[in-house]
Formats: sequence, C-alpha cells, structure tokens
Amino acid sequence: MSCPSCRQRKPRRACPALGQTICSVCCATKRLVEIECPDDCPHLSTAREHPAAQVRRQQERDVAVLLPSIRHLTERQHQLFFLFHSAIARHTPQGFTRLLDEDIEQSAGAVAATLETAARGVIYEHSASSLPARRLATDLTALLVQIRAQGGTVSDAEAAVTLRAIEQGARDAKKTDDGTTTSYASLIARLLQVRRTQAAAPQETASTLIVP
Repeated sequence: MSCPSCRQRKPRRACPALGQTICSVCCATKRLVEIECPDDCPHLSTAREHPAAQVRRQQERDVAVLLPSIRHLTERQHQLFFLFHSAIARHTPQGFTRLLDEDIEQSAGAVAATLETAARGVIYEHSASSLPARRLATDLTALLVQIRAQGGTVSDAEAAVTLRAIEQGARDAKKTDDGTTTSYASLIARLLQVRRTQAAAPQETASTLIVP
C-alpha cells in the first residue's frame, strides 16, 4: 500500500484533513500548502514548535531572496504585499498552463506601470506580453478595486511601489540555485504558510487596510 497523496512512499502518518494515512514527506511538504490542516493536527503542532533543520535552512534562503525587494516597504505596503500575493496564490490559469515566475513578474510590472502612469494624471493601461500574465494582472487590479470599495485607502503610487517589489522578487528568484520557472511561486506559497500561522496569534495593532 502506498501513500494516497504521492502514490510512491509508504504511508506512516494519519492525516486528519484527508482522513487517510499519508507518508511523512507529503505531510511535511504539502502541509498548509496543498493540505488544509486543522489547527489541532498533532503533526502541525509539532512542526510549529520544533521546525526541522531543513525547514529552517529553507526559511533562511527564502529571506535572503526576498529581503532585497521588500526591505524598503512601509508597514502598510507590507500588508498590501501579502494581499496581492494571496490573490496570486488563488489565481488559477486557464487550460493546462502553469503560473510561472515570469508571468508574476510581467503582471506585477504591467499593473505597476499603469498605476504609475495614472499617478501622473495620464490614463493608459500597460499590458503584459503573455496571456497568463494578462489574466493575473486583471486579478491584481480587481483586488485593488475591491480594497478601495471596502474602504481601504490605497494610493496608486503606494500600490505601484508594492507591485514593483513583487516584480523584483520574481526576477531575483530566477537567480537562485534551483533556478526553476516557479521558484518565486514556491517561495510565496511557503511565505503565506508562515503568514497564516502568524495570523492565528493576537495582533497588537489593527490593520489600516481592509482585507477582502
């Protein structure tokens, strides 16, 4: 009998989210990324309290890649950064295509350029070259409209700075050791996993952005 998730390794851990027994590798790598783990999962609790050395090294590498592009962001822009990335994580490309780092880079750059142009008083929509990037750009623009509709005060210039950080991050990820076409997308999936864990803790100050 093999793991129902990867169908390769022997199942060893009971997964309360799937109601099945899966292998330890799938448990560790798909936790909160592909598997919606409940908070009372013992394996999730153990991982939060005692992260493996491999996980800590990966987190250090992720910070090293991401820090140059976000170190200049304000607190509000950091909030917006994670909102945009939540939209990117939810985005589903049409057909059999995958969302590549190049698509994220193009879409963030195109929307940022449109906002920068609007901030100068000129209405002109910049467009990404690839179809998946254009579709993602539509989602990013829709998210910004939604934030404002719910009362969030986000200027065009502020959103553009945040999107330029995402554009740079996706570009920098291509220079890392693994250098895959989805290095940045994978990094953000891990980052959002950590963010969800932190969001469960009490917050000291209220967000100045309205989260859709």
